[in-house]
Amino acid sequence: MERGWLHGEGFLLCLLFHLLLQGRADNFTINCSGFDQHGVDPAAFQAVFDRKAFRPVINHSIPTQVNISFTLSAILEVNAQLQLMTSFLWLNVIWYNPFISWNPEECGGINKLSIATENLWLPDVVINEFMDIDQTPRGLNAYVTSEGRIRYDKPMKVTSICNLDIFYFPFDEQNCTFSFSSFLYTVENMVLGMEKKVQEISDTSQKLIQNKGEWILLDIHQSTEKMTLDNSQYDLIIFYVIIRRRPFLYIINLLVPSGFLMAIDALSFFLPAESESRAPFKITLLLGYNVFLLLMNDLLPDTGTPLISVYFALCLSLMVLSLLETVFITYLLHLVTTQPPPMPRWLCSLLLHCTSPREHCLTEPQKGNKGLRLTPIQLPGRKEPMELVGKAPGPRKAELNWCPESARGQPEDEAQKQHLVSLWVQFSHMMDALLFRLYLLFMATSIITIVVLWST
Repeated sequence: MERGWLHGEGFLLCLLFHLLLQGRADNFTINCSGFDQHGVDPAAFQAVFDRKAFRPVINHSIPTQVNISFTLSAILEVNAQLQLMTSFLWLNVIWYNPFISWNPEECGGINKLSIATENLWLPDVVINEFMDIDQTPRGLNAYVTSEGRIRYDKPMKVTSICNLDIFYFPFDEQNCTFSFSSFLYTVENMVLGMEKKVQEISDTSQKLIQNKGEWILLDIHQSTEKMTLDNSQYDLIIFYVIIRRRPFLYIINLLVPSGFLMAIDALSFFLPAESESRAPFKITLLLGYNVFLLLMNDLLPDTGTPLISVYFALCLSLMVLSLLETVFITYLLHLVTTQPPPMPRWLCSLLLHCTSPREHCLTEPQKGNKGLRLTPIQLPGRKEPMELVGKAPGPRKAELNWCPESARGQPEDEAQKQHLVSLWVQFSHMMDALLFRLYLLFMATSIITIVVLWST
């Protein structure tokens, strides 16, 4: 019974003290007489300094309104491998302390004072994406007005998590976030608000940003949410910082050299297919392109697969394909001078359909060289062209069909061989022209794509 009475008496004393404090706080003013003659007297603020361990409110059921804003002054680094953005910003935190107020007329016209933050209660506003030790210098001051409005400005070097999308590198835009919230106070104790409009924050940051390096600040957006953690709700203000990479450096160091090597490789198709220097020239270009790919690895992001890496892989594949095609054509032209292999009927029909749609593929010995219109060709190892002219047999030649095979077999075999050689040569030239057109199409598509990405 005695312990219960003591608890009840303690509760009544606390309630009475709270009511007395509330009645005094409504009219709480600092006696600043003599400030204009002898300077600010610290003893006048001692009662306020003694309350710095508690949230400065008269009624603890009313949350403290804390307004925030910031100015982004520099984008120092964006690390694609670690998915981090390092920036420098000035954080502005504003709130009211009802226990600090004075009459400026009685204090020599003083409307604002600078007070060390170690003597004041500070709201614990943090950036949730912050991934480093807070290196804000200690001993900073806050400005206090005669109405009790406190403004605390502090410089911050922020290393924050940023989910980077490097698919369009180096024409990429990134959307990094700064989420401001309280670490200790729930919505029942502290409410976050905006000191400035987000458009004003964005315009000021774009004007004052000092870093003219790789990244450009495009815009800043803002949204307000509630964060629920362990059945408690916290106020959350999210700022979306949209930045864009300057691609000019990567265009000069990556795209232009690659385009030059591809153009030289495409021009090598003007060398004769029978030339012996064509294959070594392409091999030299391929080795040079591989050296280029090794050197440009330092400029490419280490994580993900950007579109430019796919482009380089396609360029390398096309150069390898052109080298293999050159080797195949050289081997084929060498082979037809000795023993031409039989050509599949479908390939022969396709070849004649592309070159002479009205002609038919007649490769069987018994049909002779009917319907063949072959042009003179020059093969490696032959000094004179082989003129293969095939015409339809006349009435007299038609009678040769009744002659013994021994009489007409050898000329027909020779004509058939020459016709087969001509078909393989035409096939090699057609493959060479097809790959050259593929080269031109790929280069035109690449240039159009790069121009579209750069312009947008």
